[in-house]
Amino acid sequence: MNSAILDKAIVYAVKAHSNTERRGKGFPYIVHPMEAVSIVATMTSDQDLLAAAALHDVVEDTDITVAQIREEFGDHIAYLVEMESDKFTNPKGENLGWKDRKLASLERLASAPKEVKIVAMGDKLSNMRAIAMDYRKIGDVLWDRFHAPNGKIDHEWRYRALVKAFDAISDTDAYKEFSALVDEVFAK
Repeated sequence: MNSAILDKAIVYAVKAHSNTERRGKGFPYIVHPMEAVSIVATMTSDQDLLAAAALHDVVEDTDITVAQIREEFGDHIAYLVEMESDKFTNPKGENLGWKDRKLASLERLASAPKEVKIVAMGDKLSNMRAIAMDYRKIGDVLWDRFHAPNGKIDHEWRYRALVKAFDAISDTDAYKEFSALVDEVFAK
C-alpha cells in the first residue's frame, strides 16, 4: 500500500490546525479530522478519499484556500475538499448566513457522487458522535455552543436532511451509526 498522499495530508492538516481547539471539547482540533479519516477507512481504502477526510476542514477553518490544496494535492483531492466545505459566498461575493450555507451544502451533497458522500460521512459522523456524547451529558444546553439561529430546531433540520442526502451509502456501518445517533439526539 502506498500511503504517501495520506501521510502528506495528515502532516499538512496537523500544521494547518496547529494550536486550535475543538470547540467546547478541550482537546486539539486535529483529533476530529483524524477521526474522520478513521471513519472513511471503514468504507474505502482509496488514499485520495482518506487524504480529503484529513484535509476536509482546512479550507473551512483556516486561511488555506482550495487553490492551495489543489497545488499541494492535485485536482481530485481539492475537488473532494471543496465539495465537503460549507465556506461559501453568494454570486455577489457576500458571505452566506448559517442556514443558507447549510442549505447550499445539503443541496450539493444530495447530488454529489458517492466518493464525496463518503468523505462527508467521515466528517458528519464524527460531529454526530460528539454531539450525541455531549447531549447525553448536558442536554439542550449543548445547542448554545453553536451558531445556528434556532438552536436544536435548525440542527435537527440539518441532520435529518443529511440522513436523506447520504442514502447512496446507506449500506455502510457508518451510515447506520449516523442515522441511529440522529434519531437518538432528535427523538420526538
